Amino acid sequence: MPRCIGLVLVLALVILSATGFAQTAAARNVFLGYSFDRASTGWSSTGNLSGWELSGEATAAPHLGFVGDLSTHYGTLQLPSVHVTGPGNGTYDLTTRVFALMFGPRVSVSVGKFRPYANALVGVGHLHEDALDYSHGENALADALGGGVDYQVIKQFAWRVQGDLLQTRYHGGRQENARFSTGLVMNF
Repeated sequence: MPRCIGLVLVLALVILSATGFAQTAAARNVFLGYSFDRASTGWSSTGNLSGWELSGEATAAPHLGFVGDLSTHYGTLQLPSVHVTGPGNGTYDLTTRVFALMFGPRVSVSVGKFRPYANALVGVGHLHEDALDYSHGENALADALGGGVDYQVIKQFAWRVQGDLLQTRYHGGRQENARFSTGLVMNF
């Protein structure tokens, strides 16, 4: 975990040091895109979940913005039979939905058509799992450290590619999941 914080801080310093040749980003933007989560929920095996991500950013200073981020991922993970009262041994398909609502700062700079950024988000996550006679819902702390880059396609629209270390705390443990997203950004 300390390595991730150091990486984000170094990236932020690099971005801020480039201000001498950078232009100011749009005052606000909205992102909507596909999101992939390499996830575990604590009791389940690690697997792939697909979904979407929606975020909005408002600029507070030339290279500092604040972000609200909403994501939902769906899929099937494997649940060991020790957690389910049912026939057989082994694992069961676990229908999984993971929701996260987070807020936090983002540092960025625009260099030509590119806008790299780094952000640190914190908020709440919600987990819902179903398998045979097992059904579980839980709210927990969620946070994400990461960043990405926007590529300006035309004046108001850009394409975003980003990656985050999404941490959740379900079933009394901590999960560190890789979340990758891509999609359209609309600048205001």
